[in-house]
Amino acid sequence: MNGTRKALRIQWQRLVDEGETCQRCGATEAALEEARRRLQESLAPWGITVVLEKTALDPAAFAQDPQQSNLVLINDRPLEDWLQAQTGQSPCCGPCGDADCRTLTVNGKVYEAIPAALIVQGGLLAARPFLPTIG
Repeated sequence: MNGTRKALRIQWQRLVDEGETCQRCGATEAALEEARRRLQESLAPWGITVVLEKTALDPAAFAQDPQQSNLVLINDRPLEDWLQAQTGQSPCCGPCGDADCRTLTVNGKVYEAIPAALIVQGGLLAARPFLPTIG
């Protein structure tokens, strides 16, 4: 190894209003923590660290573009790019009011909260350039 640290960077943003977020973002947050842990365990042998960054959108930014809430980026690319998935929208609740919030559709299944397995899958795809090739 050449001494440089390799990092898999996961960024996530969601609406936070008076310290509260909606149920789907809360579930995604728990899934992100689980995915970070699983990815770190899997990638550590190759010297890859997993960094999770969380950003809170304020109500004004959310009102401008609700689709920016519950957005997951891995190494600066949206999760849906890694998974060849599509984004959509559905009515939300709680701090989001009746806004149409972001959904993710993978293989015909719609997810309002993003499960850890999909985040891990996207993370492993993003980590491929850091991993040795097997001949």
